[in-house]
Amino acid sequence: MRARFNFQSLILLVPLAFLALFYFYPLGAILGFSFFGSGALDLSGFQEIFSDPYYLNVLWFTTWQAALSTILTVIAALPAAYIFARYQFRGQTLVRALTTLPFLMPTIVVAPAFIALFGPRGILNTALMNLLGLTVPPIQLLDTIWIIFLAHIFYNYTIVFRIVSTAWANLDPQLGNAAQMLGANRTRVFFEITLPLLMPAILAAALLVFIFDFTSFGVILLLGGARLATLEVEIYRTAANLFDLPLAAALSLVQILFTFIFILAYTILQARLAAPIRLRPQAITRRALKTVGEKIFVAANIAAMLLFLLAPLVVLILESLQTAQGFGLQNYFALNENVRGSATFIPPTDAIRNSLLFASITVALAVAFGLLAAYAITRTRRGGGVFDAVFLLPLATSAVTLGFGYIIAFSRTPLDFRAALWLIPVAHTLVALPLVIRSIVPLLRQIKPNMREAAALLGANPTRVFREIDLPIVTRAVIIGAVFAFIISLGEFGATTLIARPEWTTIPLAIYRLLGQPGLANYGQAMALSAILMLVSAAAIALMERARFGEGAEF
Repeated sequence: MRARFNFQSLILLVPLAFLALFYFYPLGAILGFSFFGSGALDLSGFQEIFSDPYYLNVLWFTTWQAALSTILTVIAALPAAYIFARYQFRGQTLVRALTTLPFLMPTIVVAPAFIALFGPRGILNTALMNLLGLTVPPIQLLDTIWIIFLAHIFYNYTIVFRIVSTAWANLDPQLGNAAQMLGANRTRVFFEITLPLLMPAILAAALLVFIFDFTSFGVILLLGGARLATLEVEIYRTAANLFDLPLAAALSLVQILFTFIFILAYTILQARLAAPIRLRPQAITRRALKTVGEKIFVAANIAAMLLFLLAPLVVLILESLQTAQGFGLQNYFALNENVRGSATFIPPTDAIRNSLLFASITVALAVAFGLLAAYAITRTRRGGGVFDAVFLLPLATSAVTLGFGYIIAFSRTPLDFRAALWLIPVAHTLVALPLVIRSIVPLLRQIKPNMREAAALLGANPTRVFREIDLPIVTRAVIIGAVFAFIISLGEFGATTLIARPEWTTIPLAIYRLLGQPGLANYGQAMALSAILMLVSAAAIALMERARFGEGAEF
């Protein structure tokens, strides 16, 4: 018994120690610096935030753009959620997998994709100018709230779609049928029976989307221009451009408080989703398309959904091939060319090497800590739920806030790690760790205890039981978690902008710098680099879908 206790304590203490040093300590440093940045109690940062109209406007803009983006995302995704919940048709699994692409794409790819589609030199404006003989681009969406709404819907569509469609597919259709037999029409059935039963799932999905939109960084920074800024963008600009660290710390603390409140509300809604209601297997609740009207309805919705979700990504590839002489690979061949002759030029190919190196380290760290944490969560009889919530906390913390915390916490002895190369993959690991854990925990919970007990009775120690019983069963989940970590590391932008040294530029940083420089050559290289990142991420997502073990896996 003591050996078992020591073993379980050890596997729990290792990931907790990692979380304590690289998550709680930086957040604590932000908390302390926001109140005692000058060496004594100083509330001037908070006074400035809540008295200066500029920062109040930033807080208000952050809130209302996230709320409206969430509402639009829910409205856009509900028709597809209904179709996938109630109908069975050929190619359904493939279409469902394709909807995941935008959400798992790095945000630094989403912004160039929308620039390639809607920008002044984008494919839509170019086509309309050639068709109508115009000299000015007719579509002016860049640096406006409208392109931010479109990008947020594009990025978060699959969250609402997957969560709501899964809940809807498990609702018993007989509830609605019974109401119709009593005289209720379809509209009344939907609003009085289906919608109330779906509301916990809709609210949970909406709150998760709201959290992502509230902490939006790359989309706002690249598409919103200098005029539009969320709290996340303002923290970055205050720390990196204005070097006002006490004010940036106060802004970070405000955002942390808001996001923790939102994630608490999300966990409460998730608990309500687990409330006992009459559920039926999806094989029973779904049916084949019968009438011509149903086929047209489903085909039109699927076509519109795929057009919206895939068009920006396809256009990005086309734009990366566009040159002054027509289509070609010149933008890719020019990735090592120093167009402006800058002495500080970092070849984008070096950024690719750096990103792959950091992603490899991140996968190793995230899988190792994720396995230990998932095993501890599922094997701990008391407090397993508490530890589960603790390991999910990084999901409620923005990457920019985390990176800023590293600047404050690791810039002085004895923990002066600011120049350490390994700090970048450590930050990436923290961002990826919650998703790795959520990939592994469901399968570990499905392992029957008597399998482990039988192995123990035959003389196997806990390490051997884990290696020969648990690990083979969760291998596919580990692969999915590793792919999550790889994709997240490749596209991580928020924390990396603050802690990466110039010689360790990653692909997202190289894209951001190329987009910020004038000239068609830099624009073409940015599109080419974005296309490479997108294709590598898409290949990783395809591997993950191939390893997926069914509808029961957590999103």
